Amino acid sequence: MHGGGALVAIVETMQQLGMIGLGRMGGNMVRRLHRAGIACVGSANSQESVDELVAEGVAAGASDPADLVAQLDRPRAVWIMIPAGYVDGVINELVPLLDPDDVIIDGGNTHYPLDIERSDRLAEHGIHYLDVGTSGGVHGLERGYCQMIGGEPEIVERLRPVFEALAPGVDTEPRTDGRGGTPAPSEHGYLHCGPAGAGHFVKMVHNGVEYAIMAAYAEGFNLMSRAGIGRDDREIDAETAPLADPRLYQYDIDVAEVAEVWRRGSVVGSWLLDLTAEALLHDGDLSQYEGRVSDSGEGRWTALAAIETGTPAPTILDALFSRFSSRDNDRFANQVLSAMRAGFGGHRERKDENGRSRPSEGGR
Repeated sequence: MHGGGALVAIVETMQQLGMIGLGRMGGNMVRRLHRAGIACVGSANSQESVDELVAEGVAAGASDPADLVAQLDRPRAVWIMIPAGYVDGVINELVPLLDPDDVIIDGGNTHYPLDIERSDRLAEHGIHYLDVGTSGGVHGLERGYCQMIGGEPEIVERLRPVFEALAPGVDTEPRTDGRGGTPAPSEHGYLHCGPAGAGHFVKMVHNGVEYAIMAAYAEGFNLMSRAGIGRDDREIDAETAPLADPRLYQYDIDVAEVAEVWRRGSVVGSWLLDLTAEALLHDGDLSQYEGRVSDSGEGRWTALAAIETGTPAPTILDALFSRFSSRDNDRFANQVLSAMRAGFGGHRERKDENGRSRPSEGGR
């Protein structure tokens, strides 16, 4: 086993599932499945994560992957919920233990071309493969998990009880105007998107859109936080562009309260805004955060797909580059800019109260 993950077998009458990974999402997925009456068996590198679920009564334990597979009835299914870099190693462990018509599911964030390769490779052993882009984060236990699925339709149907148990359900949102009759799987919160790779392709774009939405909120709240800049004493020199009219920026806007009011009836309301409002309520100046924003790969893959297909996606790309900048990856570029300004115009970098260089706000 790798990466501190765990193996969990989810057992239901006529339906069983194995899941690798009991981390922030995997453990709560097991809990949600248990609530739906689906029994679970698990094993992990970290016995603590397994013991916790066993103590809760939501899972039984297995000593290793072979023990896990032995407890599953054929055709078996094993769900992998670990970081993408460990998935192939776990698949290699499982293949000798599984039989034709068994299923391996990757529910993490994997670059979709790998899904196509894995599906072809596993097909040589008669093993089916599903890629399931899963969204829900640490709140999925209560909210449910949105699932975007790629693979063979008959295998998706075989595992439908598991997808339905994990999904949020029809009643979590009002039905879209115009929809009637029996709710479609998408209305439950899961969707078969197409053949191998399609699920992770849709999840990839989902996360790229997430980058852009988060960036728009961040920029908007940042602008409101600076709406009182006209009240500040500002030096007048060749290096600083003056405000055209300081009277236009005399506001002391409580951004926490703005986040709260936007949650109610605004067209920009969302779960991400809910989380922002919560963060601002408990830490108004967000002092516990450094502002260095990571990217785990999906935004880059979305950007690459946009470039390769000739599809304009400037907002997503800009949000991705903003994350790079937040980690000072543009530092040398900014030093080059400063050096050029000093070279052609004799412009010196301004210093803050601690003697550190800070950018000028204007001048040519």
